[in-house]
Amino acid sequence: MTFSRIDQSIAMGAIFTAYHLGCKAIVALTDSGSTPLWMSRHRIHIPIYALTPKLVTQRRMALYRNVRPLLMDQSIERDMALVEAEAYLKERGIVSSGDIYAITCGEPMGAPGGTNMLKICRVS
Repeated sequence: MTFSRIDQSIAMGAIFTAYHLGCKAIVALTDSGSTPLWMSRHRIHIPIYALTPKLVTQRRMALYRNVRPLLMDQSIERDMALVEAEAYLKERGIVSSGDIYAITCGEPMGAPGGTNMLKICRVS
């Protein structure tokens, strides 16, 4: 399988990596919802949490398989958004100290179709 888009490659990389590392969750910071859509097309048993600032995107993603869409303000810079995303998941009991998760986002943030980063994190 070959990909012509960076965001598609990041989505597939996140699934592959999360599966092989035994991640507790995959997190996608998304404006348009396209990265979680590509992830949802593959049957994996790792929950995908799609964090978006847009209500219309959250509602659309509710139809995607294995994707749990959540509203989260992303008007802040990237590093702070990543910290807040982890705190958001910890508050809800999705991840706990020591768990590993994968997170995707775009740089610069807020540009639809711009997912170009995959980060593997251990919960502090």
